[in-house]
Amino acid sequence: MLKLQASTQIHKRIFLLCLVCICLMMLIACDNTNNGEPPIVKKTYSVDSFTTWADKSKLLKKEEASNTTIDLDSEYTKINIDPSIKYQVIDGFGAAMTESSALVINNLDENDKHNVLDELFNKEGLNMSFMRLTIGASDFSLDNYTYNDTPSNIEDLALNNFSIDREMQHLIPVLKEALIRNNDLFIMASPWSAPAWMKDNKHLNGGSLLDKYIDVYAQYFVKYIEAMKLQGIDIYAVTPQNEPLHESNTYPTMKMLPDQQINLIESMGIQFNEANIDTLIMAYDHNWDRMDYPITVLNSKANQYIAGVALHGYGGNVSETSRLGNIFPDKGIWFTEISGGLWATNFGDNISWNMENIFMGSLNRGAKGVLMWNIALNENNGPINGGCQNCRGILTIHSETSEVIKNEEYYMIGHFSKFVEVGAYRIDSKTSNANLLNTAFLNPDGSITVVVHNKSSNSMMFSLDINGSQMNYKLPAKATTTFVLNENISNEN
Repeated sequence: MLKLQASTQIHKRIFLLCLVCICLMMLIACDNTNNGEPPIVKKTYSVDSFTTWADKSKLLKKEEASNTTIDLDSEYTKINIDPSIKYQVIDGFGAAMTESSALVINNLDENDKHNVLDELFNKEGLNMSFMRLTIGASDFSLDNYTYNDTPSNIEDLALNNFSIDREMQHLIPVLKEALIRNNDLFIMASPWSAPAWMKDNKHLNGGSLLDKYIDVYAQYFVKYIEAMKLQGIDIYAVTPQNEPLHESNTYPTMKMLPDQQINLIESMGIQFNEANIDTLIMAYDHNWDRMDYPITVLNSKANQYIAGVALHGYGGNVSETSRLGNIFPDKGIWFTEISGGLWATNFGDNISWNMENIFMGSLNRGAKGVLMWNIALNENNGPINGGCQNCRGILTIHSETSEVIKNEEYYMIGHFSKFVEVGAYRIDSKTSNANLLNTAFLNPDGSITVVVHNKSSNSMMFSLDINGSQMNYKLPAKATTTFVLNENISNEN
């Protein structure tokens, strides 16, 4: 009898131990399924969408609001969005306020001028958040000038002749109006040439900076940043030279080889620190096809003073952008210039090329911001100061009638600037269909912005998918749609 009771107790203990083991194994299995993370809670989202079609029948047109559905089991190609995978922080989107652009806007009557500035910088308008200035003259100025010109190119080592008074007529008044509408506007600036007395050819067009003036020229940047600040304009970043590998005898340009840029950036960095200036320094500021240049500059003593690299898109391939991120993951990338023009007039094709190469092409390779060239030009694509004779502005403003035409570049920028907030993270977005160009962002307010472009010649159906929460959508050929998704708080799963 005692043996039977002992045997029964042993079996009970074995049974209990087995139950405990089974429970532990189930817990471990559940934990491994989610890699130690809590299970993903599927959510639904309200979706606002804004679309632009190649035939211009819809231009940033707001569509009927919709919602995602959980486990829709869509048959269409998916664009998978994963907000948990974050990449670079976004500075913004915009274009350049050249002297020509400022003049064209400033010459409008007060009512028309305010309407144009509202269209460009208000949240209800384009909400432009990033802008580029020229430090002195470019090919879109009324004539040649810098901020330290001297009679007969007399040397001025103390920069006693430095003045930005010329910009008080058009540029600075327009910038102040822009900042009233968007006080978070990031402003960067680039020179097309040093003062002629600092150059080997003693002219603003072409030539190179003489090495003996490197420290003086670095001080020129300090004076510029401080002078603009006195006007209430903070310069977020500068580049040492616009397109340093390009020279022209028809408008301000200056060749600057990598070794000289290295020495100039070092001097700028030292002098910025001494003057308590926190303006960023971006290297290069030229085309994709010469990545050896910024790589050389970044692999130098100047590295510690460089925030990253500025790129243009007039030569090479956007895929080269990836090289910078791979080699220098701690440095930023900004796309800072491309222009439309009379050489390409097909609205749909222009948007498609720019979406693939400039916007999504740059952003999906790490760019923190995208800038196009002139914000506004007149009906003659000017005023011009040599250089490009047929470049197109974001806006065309007729000098006599004051008619304002929004060109395709306006809508390209708008699909991003209106819906991607400064400080947003680019997040992971993927699809198996190469014709569905896409990129996505997580805004500081928690909303998610997804931009999709159909580069094919046919309409395409696809499904946006965020962790199993889906929405089907049909996008016409060469069309672009921006989706803004907000989580439905009251959803129960």
